[in-house]
Amino acid sequence: MIGRVIIALLLAIILGVPFLMTAGARDRHDAAGDGPKLIIITPHVPQIRDEFARAFAAWHQREYGQSVEIDWRTPGGTSEIRKQLDAVFQAAVKRLAAEGTLTPDASDAVLLPAGSIDYDLFFGGGSYDHSQVANPMRISARDPAGQPIELRVRQSAPMDLTESELVEIYGPNRIGPQELYDPAQRWLGTALSSFGIVYNREVLARLGIPEPDSFKDLGDPRLIGWVALADPRQSGSVTTTFDSILGNQGWDDGWRTLRAMCGTTRYFTNSSTKPPIDVSLGEAAAGLAIDFYGRGQAQVIAETGGGDRVGYADPAGSVYVDADPISLINGAPNPELAKRFIRFCLTEEAQALWQFRAGDQTNPTGPDGQPMGPREHELRRMPVRRVMYDLYFDAFVDQVNPFEIVSDIANPGWRTGVQMMMGCFGVDLADECRAAYAALERARTSGKFTPAEIEALEARFFAFPRTRIQSLSLLADQVNASENARAMIAEHGWRWTTEVRNWSEQPAMTAESAAAAAEVSALADLEITLPFTEATYAAIRNEWRQPGREARLKIEYTQFFRDNYRAIVREVESR
Repeated sequence: MIGRVIIALLLAIILGVPFLMTAGARDRHDAAGDGPKLIIITPHVPQIRDEFARAFAAWHQREYGQSVEIDWRTPGGTSEIRKQLDAVFQAAVKRLAAEGTLTPDASDAVLLPAGSIDYDLFFGGGSYDHSQVANPMRISARDPAGQPIELRVRQSAPMDLTESELVEIYGPNRIGPQELYDPAQRWLGTALSSFGIVYNREVLARLGIPEPDSFKDLGDPRLIGWVALADPRQSGSVTTTFDSILGNQGWDDGWRTLRAMCGTTRYFTNSSTKPPIDVSLGEAAAGLAIDFYGRGQAQVIAETGGGDRVGYADPAGSVYVDADPISLINGAPNPELAKRFIRFCLTEEAQALWQFRAGDQTNPTGPDGQPMGPREHELRRMPVRRVMYDLYFDAFVDQVNPFEIVSDIANPGWRTGVQMMMGCFGVDLADECRAAYAALERARTSGKFTPAEIEALEARFFAFPRTRIQSLSLLADQVNASENARAMIAEHGWRWTTEVRNWSEQPAMTAESAAAAAEVSALADLEITLPFTEATYAAIRNEWRQPGREARLKIEYTQFFRDNYRAIVREVESR
């Protein structure tokens, strides 16, 4: 007991501090105090910031004969960073438009004046977030005369690497179906991240379960109450992983895997860093984790006397691997220094920081004749450059090549469905889902149920609700509505049946218009439902966009799943 408390305290010190940095925090790394300053907004933990600041300062001094200061800004995760960037750009663009610097004719590729924005670089996060930063944002502003104008401005600016440099650094711009960098160079990958399984060997041994090597293994009924998962509505990275599981396994099998995982959960958390910690403490047998959290946790346990009880697995062929990018901010205070930092991040010297052992004098040497790699902290991230695996793989802490284990199947883009449905059948009904899954396993092993009865119970557990369609365009297609009815829908800009029900016919309508109105009213009263399938997903997702409809459907879906779970438990308990 005392040993566990000691380990818990050590974990809180070693891992807790980096993940609980206060919002809006900043820290500075200054080699000499008289060099130029680089301002970087980042979700990266202090260990990464420390190692990259030290190494960049040494590189810059050697290459340019000048010290440099890094001012790190850490408002939180990538979602918080994007909100902050949105606010900063809104204010800056409105000010520039009022001054006459930007006009409505400006393209979305316009470069803002240097110093217009407070940050030089956005460093870290996923390619999705950096792609959003690279996309043009629409900003309503006013010109010098006070007239309203609309502007489209991108938050990131293109880097200036040549084609030959890109080829030398990255080789093919692919890892699986994903890009390593934006072809327009508005973001460039600096490292790679994946999501796999972290597990506790001792707990698994007690349960009589082998070490997991596929995501389906987390649905093993022997793990009921022992799997730690993050809530996909709170964690973008775990949502991406669930979406990847659906893509790799297909709609039907993928959803069965996710439903089974929910049946074995111990809990759902809003923090993707919690499962690996709880797994290491034996509070959970297994869970999903970002690769460097899982490997880092295993290292912490080993270094604090816990042996090799914590393991981490990337299910080969099923792993979604994503670039961890850096973006040059449009309107950065010091764009040339920012470009130097980007170039540094792509050198072998910087790439070695991600995977070499800390302070190891046997590490391969760099341009300065000194061993490459981190000085104090092993970062356990995977380099983005293929050459690192070709030349230095033996020096890696983790003998894993993401280019070999990555899945070739693109994510299907069902993230919204994962968040909506998994929230209803798993997160919000965690206890009842677990009870139903346990009852289903008792039915399988009790000998009291026929194969047909077990099949019926399983069908009920894995069933999805139907959704009533209120999209007028879809209903019009379903019943082959007349052109006059479609024209009336388009004329009034109606999208949903509720808009028709709130409309009153005009007294002076022609017979033709009255007929069309009657047809549209009948259309609005139709009760057509669709099953939740791959073929109907886009239509059902569209229903969730109707104002107020998503909340009502959540209630309907949750009640459907609850009724099914309770029915399963009653049926099994009655035998």
